[in-house]
Amino acid sequence: MRRGTIGAPLVRCIAALRSSKAKSTYDSGMNRASAAPDPAALAAFDLVPGSTEPAPSGLINRTWYARGRRGQRLVLQQLNKVFPPQINEDIDALTRHLAAKGLITPRLVPTRSGALWFQSNDVVWRVLTYIDGVSRHAIRSPTQALEAGRVLATFHRAASDLNYTFKNARLGVHDTERHLNALRSALVEFAHRPEHSAVRALAERVFALAQRLQALPASTDRIVHGDPKISNIVFERDTDRALCLIDLDTCTRMPVALELGDALRSWCNPVSEDNATAGFSRPLFQAAIEGYAAAADGFLEAAEWSGIPAATLTIAVELAARFCADSLRERYFGWDANRYPSASAHNQARTRNQLQVAENVAAELASMQEATSAVFGR
Repeated sequence: MRRGTIGAPLVRCIAALRSSKAKSTYDSGMNRASAAPDPAALAAFDLVPGSTEPAPSGLINRTWYARGRRGQRLVLQQLNKVFPPQINEDIDALTRHLAAKGLITPRLVPTRSGALWFQSNDVVWRVLTYIDGVSRHAIRSPTQALEAGRVLATFHRAASDLNYTFKNARLGVHDTERHLNALRSALVEFAHRPEHSAVRALAERVFALAQRLQALPASTDRIVHGDPKISNIVFERDTDRALCLIDLDTCTRMPVALELGDALRSWCNPVSEDNATAGFSRPLFQAAIEGYAAAADGFLEAAEWSGIPAATLTIAVELAARFCADSLRERYFGWDANRYPSASAHNQARTRNQLQVAENVAAELASMQEATSAVFGR
């Protein structure tokens, strides 16, 4: 398989479980914050003791809702060790820039001493402002898809002139060949596992789809969100209007086609990632690219928007490979013990369903390319 020269492959597609319900802000998966947070962290940020409640989120960062001394609702997070503490400097620089341009965005709340984070015994804590809204874990209408496209384009345009070097560059995250090789390695390393035969069958489907990936056109790297799945977009509670993007640990520079491919493989699947009826909706794709193109208003070059359909297939295959590898490694993705007997079983379900998405995209690729040219070429 040959990958196109699309610039430095960047930004992890940090996948998370998604339910079919709309939940409150920062609800993006299972509750990983069942234990009480460190009292020293509460004191550092001047949070009210006893005010914390676990947020049903945090496949990556453990998350709680909390109250400040003035009664304001805040978000307390224990940073996963995959992130360096300095990632908070990246978030602060970006969100200051977005806020100065009038965008709604979560902001870091400093400690009582003015620090962006609090560290105790190698554990890093931070506090963010709370955005009042809902996170949807599947798009239910073309209007929601159009709004998702609009808010992502607004984010990209607002961030485009930020002169900043990200401290957490996250190089090589969307290197599809590397993820495919990791799957090959897992098949060898864990050949003894009882799940191996079932996982190998899924892996063969991944490899077959990978052979169909098209080279992506070379393009400029831009500041992107890095994980624009639908659950990272906050909507108004009573309308379909999108407010902002959250979970900004993945922000960096990368080709925007890969960002949009990641977004569209999520937005255009009308059910959750581990739902057996996962697929790809052309009407949602049409609405999403129309929303993005209208807000972008000529922001993208032809080399960028022309790669969107192929990038959508690339990211779907890449994510299927990652789920498949973790069906044997069981090291990265969280799993729902109430629905699955093991992390392997949950990741196999994710792999099957992401393969359905990828196969649907592959079948629709020509029509997606036609629609993209019609929308962005106006």
